[in-house]
Amino acid sequence: MDISTLTIKSFLEGLKAKTFSAQEITEEFLNAIRTKDVDLQAYLTVFESETPKKAEAPSGTLAGVPLAIKDNMLFLGMRTTAASKILESYEASYDATVVQKLNHAGAVILGKTNLDEFAMGSSTENSAFQVTKNPYDLKRTPGGSSGGSAVAVAAGMALGAFGSDTGGSIRQPAAFCGVVGLKPTYGAVSRFGLIAMASSLDQIGPFTKTVEDAAILFDAIRGKDEYDSTSVDFDFSLSDIEKKDPKQLTIGIPKEYFTGGLESRVEKEIEVARKVFERKGFKMKEISLPNTKYALSVYYIIMPAEVSANLARFDGIRYARIKETPESSPSLRDLYFKNRGLGFGTEARRRILLGTFVLSSGYYDAYYAKAQKVRHLIKEDFDRAFKEVDILFAPTTPTTAFKIGEKIDDPMAMYLSDVFTIPANLAGVPAISIPVRDYKIEDKKLPVGFQLIGKHFHEADILSLGMYYEKNR
Repeated sequence: MDISTLTIKSFLEGLKAKTFSAQEITEEFLNAIRTKDVDLQAYLTVFESETPKKAEAPSGTLAGVPLAIKDNMLFLGMRTTAASKILESYEASYDATVVQKLNHAGAVILGKTNLDEFAMGSSTENSAFQVTKNPYDLKRTPGGSSGGSAVAVAAGMALGAFGSDTGGSIRQPAAFCGVVGLKPTYGAVSRFGLIAMASSLDQIGPFTKTVEDAAILFDAIRGKDEYDSTSVDFDFSLSDIEKKDPKQLTIGIPKEYFTGGLESRVEKEIEVARKVFERKGFKMKEISLPNTKYALSVYYIIMPAEVSANLARFDGIRYARIKETPESSPSLRDLYFKNRGLGFGTEARRRILLGTFVLSSGYYDAYYAKAQKVRHLIKEDFDRAFKEVDILFAPTTPTTAFKIGEKIDDPMAMYLSDVFTIPANLAGVPAISIPVRDYKIEDKKLPVGFQLIGKHFHEADILSLGMYYEKNR
């Protein structure tokens, strides 16, 4: 069986027709991981012994579908590290709601994927354990922080995977690796059991080969959860997406996303995608999001502030014990300082320190409070735009995948790779990255992705339009 041609939809159809068994396909994917992941380093943990048993007699809406999850989502009894030394030995004591829903739907979880430590980064180079490689060019990054999940799907080591998106951590690696990446509306998917980075921004979403597969996985994990007070119920069904006529939607072109700064190849590919919609007669209208120019600055105040608060619990003592301790009868203070200092990597420390600073006395009003006010203005920009149009079209990233090591010592250059994705997180709206073309790894051409950004809880719109694009590109 050639698993490289499988999608989630074709897998479920083949399983129903008894063309193959779930166990056979699971073994094929495990073999693919054994063969390919030596070079790619996408997985931190592979469930070699558990998954074949799970695939024996699957049932549910995702019966037997081989998936991967980012290693910042709790999986009962399994190691969950968030790619940090401080959680190197931690085993989850319960399932994240998303994992619980996937298990209930009959999915087979192959393993847990690599990420930037505590999801802090845009290249998956900040992992404490390994550097994940882009399957299109092993010298380049896959993006981040959910780089391992993007690579697992792109390289045929999972039919789908899940990541978390705080400022672009699903969409940016999806664009770099030539797969589909969906960031749902804030509150559409429960965050319970996700190791929090920035609680007002984090959202879990899927990576898939096709937009239709993204819709299938999103449908399986969405909805209200009693353990996450920010989660909500809303109308959504796969059949409604199929019935929708996307040509009734007006596409907005935010002029601030097209004012320069795009790598020439990205600019050309984005124009190719745009012309598909123009050729098909879609109504397109230029709109303005004037305050998005402040989005990056606002994000790098609010996000570190929430990081500082959320990561306070990881003291090096509570969840795992780092063996190196201060010499000769250490004080409790020395013990904490030594263990915590050894546990966090450079980027995590940078953000914790920055966040603590902007929340400190005398600086809270000058930085954090002001950033929250500008965040509100950014959200209002989107609200106004969506009174004129239904969906926004934009690039996902300003460049193609950059080389490993190219930006790791230049935080500002690294942060700029998320300049087009961050506004959607600040506004809480859904956004999806879709490959401009059907890229092939063997062609060695770096992928480019574009974004469709929708109204709150209108995932059906961006998924419907994305499916139309895939059929007509």
